Amino acid sequence: MPRKFFSKKRSIAQEQDILSLPAPTEPPKLTSRRIGIHTSSSGGAQNAAERAYRLGCNTLQIFSSSPRQWAPYELKKSHCDEMLLLRKKYDLNPLVIHTNYLVNLAGTTESFLKKSIEAFRGEVERALALCAAYLVLHPGSFRGADREQGLLRTAAAIRAATQALDLEKGGLTILIENTAGAEYSLGGTFEQVAEVLEHLRGLVPIGSCIDTCHTHVAGYDIVSEAGMKETLAQLDATIGLKEVRVWHCNDAKAARGSRLDRHQQIGKGTIGLEPFRWLLNDPRLAHAAFIAETPIDQPGDDRRNVETLKSLVEPSGNGRPA
Repeated sequence: MPRKFFSKKRSIAQEQDILSLPAPTEPPKLTSRRIGIHTSSSGGAQNAAERAYRLGCNTLQIFSSSPRQWAPYELKKSHCDEMLLLRKKYDLNPLVIHTNYLVNLAGTTESFLKKSIEAFRGEVERALALCAAYLVLHPGSFRGADREQGLLRTAAAIRAATQALDLEKGGLTILIENTAGAEYSLGGTFEQVAEVLEHLRGLVPIGSCIDTCHTHVAGYDIVSEAGMKETLAQLDATIGLKEVRVWHCNDAKAARGSRLDRHQQIGKGTIGLEPFRWLLNDPRLAHAAFIAETPIDQPGDDRRNVETLKSLVEPSGNGRPA
């Protein structure tokens, strides 16, 4: 299963934790769009809300446990309560949680699949406890089977993991994320994501998360204006633009069609600034949250990427292409 590489450099020491700096004296300037970044929850989930606010966000994404460990994680109720209070205070919505990278709901080894289902159920339970709106999941790797079997297995595993959990009452929607399309990886095309959604429609609250880096390196043209129009038309015809609740805004280090998932700072990679301007100003996407998962190479990169995205939002919110 492909790994995301934005988290490798996200150490608190390197980014000079913003909580160690003086608190802002004025609230951040916001735009008409919900813009945020994947935020550290070091010290407790409630700290992620405070960090996101200080970074100038009005939405955020977190891990609810270690992204690369199987060990079960139990949230403290006091942390959940405090985070909810801070989110209300700062109007941080929606809260998005990204599933542990080890989870593979398309796994063909029964023992591993069982472990993944149990881990994913824990993710759902924690998302409900945190009053999150969305839980993002990679559809998995089908090594040892064929792609169609993998898609069916993922859908069945999601259904099994959510048995007796009332996601609708809790306001939680599972989002299937498109991937870079590496070998054996599911979700490299919009059609594959749409197929998982179709298998689950009416059974669990379901939608999609689209990652710009993944889209680009999977071979879709989002760099030229004509290509972006065509890509959004394909997305609308398969998944549906309204079903895309979150956009992961990441520039790419690798070339289009390379299938290499390497995130880059906004505007400094092979995608460039303009495609993000088009997405942020497309009125058909105004309902979505735009969340960066960019690397921190230098202290302050997280804030700079948030500010770059915010700077691209036009006052009219009506940019090209549509």
